[in-house]
Amino acid sequence: MKMIVGLGNIGRKYDETRHNVGFMVLDQFAKEHQVSFDKEDFNALIASVFIDGEKVLLVKPTTYMNESGRAVGPLATYYNIASEDIAVIHDDMDLEVGKLRLRQKGSAGGHNGIKSLIHHLRTQEFKRVRVGIGHPQKMAVVDWVLSKFTAEQRQTIDVTANEVVAALDYWLASDDFMKTMNKYNHK
Repeated sequence: MKMIVGLGNIGRKYDETRHNVGFMVLDQFAKEHQVSFDKEDFNALIASVFIDGEKVLLVKPTTYMNESGRAVGPLATYYNIASEDIAVIHDDMDLEVGKLRLRQKGSAGGHNGIKSLIHHLRTQEFKRVRVGIGHPQKMAVVDWVLSKFTAEQRQTIDVTANEVVAALDYWLASDDFMKTMNKYNHK
């Protein structure tokens, strides 16, 4: 069993904001696989799909970004999902808008949602799918991450969301994240 987590904040006022790019991309993955988030449990909206005979949980924590681990940790424990079988989609200010970077593991890099996951999973050994949201030039970070993409940037994010879906499908089919990184990080 695998788990794919999209990070974001619940609530209409956060829809389509830069910080919610994890939710946006996971919604695209769910749409491509024709599933919906029809279950709410463990402080998360959950969808499940079978891909190549393996169950995959799609998870959107409802705890707000900075407490994402409160949902993911208990879910991983309940379903006995190893941290290496978890992929987390999240925003990254250090990447230009729409840039995609996959990582096998690592530190939080200042991202509070990732810090919470590391704390609740008690490890850094989970996959990262980082989606660039750009860095604020003359705006406070909190205002930047809670701002919406421009129309042009949103088109770029839509293209990136499709790339992420392809990358995750490739990982699920191959069960080899290093191969997936080699295939999708060069773009």
